[in-house]
Amino acid sequence: MSATVAPDQVERIVWNQYQDPFEILGPHQIEQDGKTVWVVRAYLPHAEAVWVRLPEERKEYPMQSAHHPHFFECVLEVESLANYQLRVKEGDNERVAYDPYAFRSPLVTEFDIHLFTEGNHHRIYEKLGAHLTEINGVSGVYFAVWAPNARNVSVLGDFNWWDGRKHQMRKVGNGVWELFIPGVGVGDRYKYEVKNPEGHIYEKSDPYGFQQEVRPKTASVVADLDNYEWSDREWMEHRRHVDPLSQPVSVYEVHLGSWLHASSAEPYRRPDGTEEPAVIVADLKPGARFLTYRELAARLIPYVKELGFTHIELLPIAEHPFDGSWGYQVTGYYACTSRYGTPQDFMYFVDQCHQNGIGVIVDWVPGHFPKDGHGLAHFDGTALYEHADPRKGEHKEWGTLVFNYSRNEVRNFLVANALFWFDKYHIDGIRVDAVASMLYLDYCRKEGEWVTNQYGGRENIEAADFLRQMNHVIFSYFPGALSIAEESTAWPMVSWPTYLGGLGFNLKWNMGWMHDMLDYFHMDPWFRQFHQNNVTFSIMYAFSENFMLALSHDEVVHGKSNMIGKIPGDEWQKYASLRCLYTFMFTHPGKKTLFMSMEFGQWSEWNVWGDLEWHLLQYEAPKKLQHFIGRLNQLYRSELALHTDDFSNEGFEWIDCSDNRHSVVSFIRRAKNREEYVVVVCNFTPQPHAHYRVGVPEFGFYKELLNSDAREYGGSNMGNLGGKWAEEWSLHSHPFSIDLCLPPLAVLVLKLDREKTQAALQSQ
Repeated sequence: MSATVAPDQVERIVWNQYQDPFEILGPHQIEQDGKTVWVVRAYLPHAEAVWVRLPEERKEYPMQSAHHPHFFECVLEVESLANYQLRVKEGDNERVAYDPYAFRSPLVTEFDIHLFTEGNHHRIYEKLGAHLTEINGVSGVYFAVWAPNARNVSVLGDFNWWDGRKHQMRKVGNGVWELFIPGVGVGDRYKYEVKNPEGHIYEKSDPYGFQQEVRPKTASVVADLDNYEWSDREWMEHRRHVDPLSQPVSVYEVHLGSWLHASSAEPYRRPDGTEEPAVIVADLKPGARFLTYRELAARLIPYVKELGFTHIELLPIAEHPFDGSWGYQVTGYYACTSRYGTPQDFMYFVDQCHQNGIGVIVDWVPGHFPKDGHGLAHFDGTALYEHADPRKGEHKEWGTLVFNYSRNEVRNFLVANALFWFDKYHIDGIRVDAVASMLYLDYCRKEGEWVTNQYGGRENIEAADFLRQMNHVIFSYFPGALSIAEESTAWPMVSWPTYLGGLGFNLKWNMGWMHDMLDYFHMDPWFRQFHQNNVTFSIMYAFSENFMLALSHDEVVHGKSNMIGKIPGDEWQKYASLRCLYTFMFTHPGKKTLFMSMEFGQWSEWNVWGDLEWHLLQYEAPKKLQHFIGRLNQLYRSELALHTDDFSNEGFEWIDCSDNRHSVVSFIRRAKNREEYVVVVCNFTPQPHAHYRVGVPEFGFYKELLNSDAREYGGSNMGNLGGKWAEEWSLHSHPFSIDLCLPPLAVLVLKLDREKTQAALQSQ
């Protein structure tokens, strides 16, 4: 019988030159000798013999070679070829499998492609990537990838011996390539073989892949994100109905790989009892390994809960190849890093956080991506995700590439990715890294190394539009979430709603406050009298944005010293100054973020390949500072005046900010209900002050809620015997005042005790 295809058609299949191999391969109805018959064609490298199996008829039909020893076809006079199989003989081995080219209907629809093309397919991750699927009762994985400029794309994997000839994909629209492969399942490794028009081959991880191998390996891994049973419905429902800006937000910032290490001799046993091989890192100290997500749930969550933080913020946990990037050079935007376990393990971590009343914020990096060959760079042989012009598309300082925000599909990739972490992993917020690098075309670029926007300016208009779209989409789906900008410039309205022209974040890191305060506390206390503006200036702009005060990882690396090393004086003064700084931070308007190790005064800088200096907690000063942080969080969470009105002038009032001679400031924080308030008095020098008088708005007994100099925190124990009565002595524009003892390098927080005051008045 003569072949039903021409030699050149077979040749193009053999050399992988069809953009739609379904035109040749799989089942086709043809006219032969006046009859309509079926022909099945298959290209099976390494096969010596092949049979078509019809399971329902329990029959097999031999296939014949056609124009090539590994191209087979078989003509069958049957009514139906539903769910036929191929029996393949390869040397001494035989296997039976369903033919992927028998499943001819794409699962990516024209409407999906339409939404993706205009940048509005919010859940494109449910279409592109690798998805467990059942078609006509046959289980397998549906693969789809966007590579518009590729000549051809194939799926490589364990299931085809990483041979790009065996599973050639079909182009279905706007550069989306797809193929359903029966028999592939969870845990199978895969990549895409992408050929550019010149035939050059790139082996790429899946941009939408849900899991990757542990570095330095780079393959994607088929994962099922829908088989975890969540137990946080109550938390998620409550979050929907709460405005986070009126709630306490005290964030413990963590890098999971360096918070605490376990012994490599101590294997981790999964919940089913199986042993998980430890992820050993050459740069870690000998005998150390990472904790897994589940181990971190058992150790990190109780620690954070005991200290009273409301949220854990994780440095980027999206997959990244280089530990030393801290996670900020991402190659797998849809994959939580496999260093610490599986996607289900990370889901368990988030679930346990919620069940313990702790929110989860994840650092997210849409500003740049690395040039690693398996990643997004030059994905289909062209500048696809990045700009072709290096004046727009490269951060030379970081050695990374910039996303092309003007391209709808790229913007869709990022918007959907932000939504993905909320949707699939139930996170409560994102902190968007390096927003300034996105907003300015001349960011860290010299003259002549950048190009202006269409109006001749330096603003990246497309990046700003992307951020507005991203925030609008997040809050549309997930009210009550947090979207936090690390934005270090004076770009206006970063945390204003998009309908008012803002970028749409609901919080912005206050980098100015952080720099001013660290500079101030770095000074010898005697010189602070000349720099009172460092303390007071932040209030001038405090309510122009919704600010978060952050002492972050960036401040304790690269020779900057850890917090305690920035402060002059002896050990006692250093710890007292830290307590003073932290108390001022927690009483100042704005939400709070503190990086791990700062809570107990670690001396050395943060080292991504080490863990924290937990041995310091055997000593009194670090232990008492840690205890103080717990007490500070307790006060912050319990006092409405300290968190319900962070973002309006009505929540803050200076009592006296002009006493630079003593380096003392005093102010009032009011709750949203306007009835509750606290009085805060800060002494930023080691000189104590007796009979220091501060004006207050009402008569009564002002209870000392917190004295950062108390003995239990490591202080000198100077104070006010639990509180002071106000006197009819007008001061600071208030009708009453209190006579205080100000301890050295300390902050007092006082509150009118209305019950005690009322009882005293009634007894008179």
